[in-house]
Amino acid sequence: MSRADELGRLEQEVGVLIRRIKRVIGERARAVHPDLQPASYLMLTFLATDGPQRSSVMSERFNVDKGAISRQVQHLCDLGLLVRAPDPVDGRAMLISATPDAVRRLDAVDHDRRRWLEEQLVDWSESDLREFVAGLARYNRALD
Repeated sequence: MSRADELGRLEQEVGVLIRRIKRVIGERARAVHPDLQPASYLMLTFLATDGPQRSSVMSERFNVDKGAISRQVQHLCDLGLLVRAPDPVDGRAMLISATPDAVRRLDAVDHDRRRWLEEQLVDWSESDLREFVAGLARYNRALD
């Protein structure tokens, strides 16, 4: 098979991966809260991992206009998954952060997903897994 053919296969497999990721994000969002939208799930996981942020940081990080971020933040606050607090560095600004309940729910979903992934990849050796992760990381770095 030629390099061009292999690049075509790569694009096909990445397309399958993207569709699977979209589905999984939707499933994870609903597992955290039945009314949580996938885009908001990504925002919530970012805040749970990286800590409190200003809305402007979220807008830049997700390349979404501030109005859309504001609506998502309000929805997540209404669901009890985010809270707002004054920025201690600049009291005029607000920081948004994941609630302890949101972090607990996200951790439970992560645990369940990893257990499922372990079941699906039970026949992969540690070496297989390590090689795949290394190749995927190399692919991602090449495209940055």
